[in-house]
Amino acid sequence: MIKMRDYSSFRDPAGFVFVNNGSLYRQINYKYKDNYDYFLKSSLYQKLSDKKYIVSFNEVQSDGQDFYKIIKPERIDFISYPYEWCFSQYKDAALLTLEIQKIALLTGMTLKDASAYNIQFQNNKPIHIDTLSFEKLDTQKPWCAYQQFCQHFLAPLALMAFVDPKLNVLMQNYIDGIPLSLAARLLPKFKSYGVFVNIHLNAWFSNKNETVSRSQESIHNMTLNKHLILIDSLYHTIKNLKFSDSKTEWGKYYENTNYNDYAFKLKEHIVGNIISKMPKDFILWDFGANNGHFTRLATAQGIKSVSFDIDINAVEKNYQHCKKHNELFPFPLIVDLTNPSPSIGWDNLERISLFQRSSPDVIMALALIHHLIISKNIPFDYISRCFSRLAPNLIIEFVPKEDSQVKKLLSTRSDIWENYTEDIFRDEFLKYYSKFEKYNIPDTKRAIYLFQK
Repeated sequence: MIKMRDYSSFRDPAGFVFVNNGSLYRQINYKYKDNYDYFLKSSLYQKLSDKKYIVSFNEVQSDGQDFYKIIKPERIDFISYPYEWCFSQYKDAALLTLEIQKIALLTGMTLKDASAYNIQFQNNKPIHIDTLSFEKLDTQKPWCAYQQFCQHFLAPLALMAFVDPKLNVLMQNYIDGIPLSLAARLLPKFKSYGVFVNIHLNAWFSNKNETVSRSQESIHNMTLNKHLILIDSLYHTIKNLKFSDSKTEWGKYYENTNYNDYAFKLKEHIVGNIISKMPKDFILWDFGANNGHFTRLATAQGIKSVSFDIDINAVEKNYQHCKKHNELFPFPLIVDLTNPSPSIGWDNLERISLFQRSSPDVIMALALIHHLIISKNIPFDYISRCFSRLAPNLIIEFVPKEDSQVKKLLSTRSDIWENYTEDIFRDEFLKYYSKFEKYNIPDTKRAIYLFQK
């Protein structure tokens, strides 16, 4: 079996993930043999798999010269990272990690690491992806992943709840978790007892060169019950953190548009009709998706989709809607299209850039192009080249200068965009696409274009 090792999977001597002929596998080394066998025999894997808390897998090879087992795990539809999650996504990921640790403790095992990167989302629900994260429990020792959990989960969530919901972006700079000393300086001290104990006191002990176990229990006094008390305490601390629904520019976009009801319905009809003519097995990325209203025209037809938006409130509302209605798609994420998530980590390959993770069949960009050009000064050519590299099909809305939303943007700046016309827009996009269809939106000056290669 040819092993193209995944660059995100190199830190754990217990094994690694690799790709062969387009399929994903995980090698389990002999070093992890005892823990892996116990993981299965203890029924922990079965319990977590039944609850869909962890990716399921099948064993495909055993006892190789340089490995103990090769397993083939369930593949995740779209890989995301913590700095792209809204508050509730991050919170659900943290609570799942603690639920898993509690089940593991009751089964005689423990999470040896608590990295936020071990959590992905499948069908809008968090799921643990690292089969090798578990080891046999020694009740006399404190939870070895406690510090990591605080850095990867508690600190970002506390910062998002008490300071600014955009601060999960710090996880992009601190790939190994937000330092607790930094979090303690940024956080108010007495908003939450759990945050005070697990972040402020933890950081203080660390600065005093004292062991982290001072913030738990003495290393000689740990019992299973005290392990469970710690997990319950962390669980309730995180459960009580709330999203601050701050006012954002686009958080209530669809409550304040320049469409009348008739035009809005016709726009829905146009977009839905375009989507209906495409193959049902394609993947759609919706940029500037806001709360996912138009993305759902695709998901209603059984199409897998990802909704991207820069507005934290809009993404939060999108995710909450998905949860409330048990929607498998769209998958909402916080992304700034003008500065998308880059490749970071060791050798700039450990966490790959947004555009390297998947290949969509269709890009949708409704009511977006005027923001890219007028607010961000990105030319038509750069936009069309970017979109054409991502997908062969593009559904895009042209919004002319006569539109009230464009006039609003121009009210605070000089109009230097002489080339912002529909004819130039169309010609620039046809440099990269071979054909187009145009659909005017009645009662507006806007138009929906379908460009195809």
